[in-house]
Amino acid sequence: MTAIITGTGLYTPPASITNEELVASFNQYVELHNERHAAEIASGDVEALQPSSVEFIEKASGIRSRHVMDKDGILDPERMCPRLPDRSNDEYSIQCDMSVIAARQALEQAGRSASDVDAVIVACSNLQRAYPAVAIEVQEALGIDGFAYDMNVACSSATFGIQAAANAVENGTANAVLVVSPEICSGHLNFRDRDSHFIFGDACTAVLVERDDQVADGQGFEILGTRLKTKFSNNIRNNFGFLNRGDESGIGKPDKLFVQQGRKVFKEVSPMVAELIVSHLESLSLGADDLRRMWLHQANLNMNQLISKRVLGREATVEEAPVILDEYANTSSAGSIIAYHQHKDDFGAGDLGVICSFGAGYSIGSVVIRKR
Repeated sequence: MTAIITGTGLYTPPASITNEELVASFNQYVELHNERHAAEIASGDVEALQPSSVEFIEKASGIRSRHVMDKDGILDPERMCPRLPDRSNDEYSIQCDMSVIAARQALEQAGRSASDVDAVIVACSNLQRAYPAVAIEVQEALGIDGFAYDMNVACSSATFGIQAAANAVENGTANAVLVVSPEICSGHLNFRDRDSHFIFGDACTAVLVERDDQVADGQGFEILGTRLKTKFSNNIRNNFGFLNRGDESGIGKPDKLFVQQGRKVFKEVSPMVAELIVSHLESLSLGADDLRRMWLHQANLNMNQLISKRVLGREATVEEAPVILDEYANTSSAGSIIAYHQHKDDFGAGDLGVICSFGAGYSIGSVVIRKR
C-alpha cells in the first residue's frame, strides 16, 4: 500500500505585523526600560538595551512581516505578548478552531468529507494544554470516527506527522489521516529580546494522507519515502513545562520562552540538512537533478539559500526553493507545508519534490514526493 498526499489546507490569522510596526514597538520598550533604569545603567549594575531596526531584521532573516493571532497585545510596549483569553471547557480551543479551518480546506481540495477520515494527528511545537489531546478535540469538532493524538517534534512536527500518517496508511491502520499543525508561535516568543523578537508568526496547516487504491489516477502526490533524524542540542530551547511551579525562582525567566544560539544553529544544522536530503535521495536512486522543487522549513532565508546550494551544487532559483517567510516569518512546523501548499499546483505528472523541516532537537524531517 502506498501513501498519497491528496489535499492541503492553510489557516492564516487576519492580523499582520510589519517589521516597521514591530521595530517601533520594540524601540519604545527599549526607551521606557532605559529611562526607568537610568540610575542602575549609570552605575553599571544594569546594561542599557539597544534598539532594533528594520534593516537588521531583513538582513539577518529575510523576514518582512508576520501574521499573528493578536496584534495589539504584541505591539503594546507595556505587555509585548498576545492577548488570548482563556476559554471555558465547553468551548473549542484556539488551536482547535485553527485546525478545523485548515483541515476543511484540505478535505475540500481532496474531494473528501470527515466521514472518509480515520485519524487525526495534531503535530506542532506548542500545545495549548497537556490533556485531553488537542487532536481528539479536532476529531470531535470535525465529526471524525477513529483515533487521534498529539505529537511534538518542534519545527519538524509536520514532517514527522506525515511519516506517522504514511505508516498508518501503509500498514492498514487507517485509510486516511489528517496531519494538522496549529502553530501559535507568538505565544512562546520573547518580544523583548532584540535577537529574536522578529522571528515567529502564527499559522495552521493541514495535510490529508490517503491509501493509493482509494485515490483517482493522476490525483495527489505519492510519498516515495520519508527520512527522520534527531540529534540532541541545547542551542534551541524552551524550558516551559508543568514542573516550573516546583521552583518559583525560575518562573518568568527568559528560558521559559524561546531561546536560541542562532549562529551555532546556522553553522551546525545547515550541513546536516543538506546531507540528509542528498542521502535520502540516493537511497531512492534519485539525485538532486531529479528535483523540481524543495519546500524547505521557513526559518531563515540565508539558511535556506545555503542548504539548497549544498544540495544542488549551485544557487537555487526562487521556483526551485520558494520562500514564504517574508510574509509569514517562521511558523515552526507549518512553514514548509505553507510553501508546499502555495507552490505545488504547477507540478505535472512525474515531477519530484522534497518537503524538508529542521529545528529544535535538533530534528530534521524529509519527505520525497512525486506528482501522480
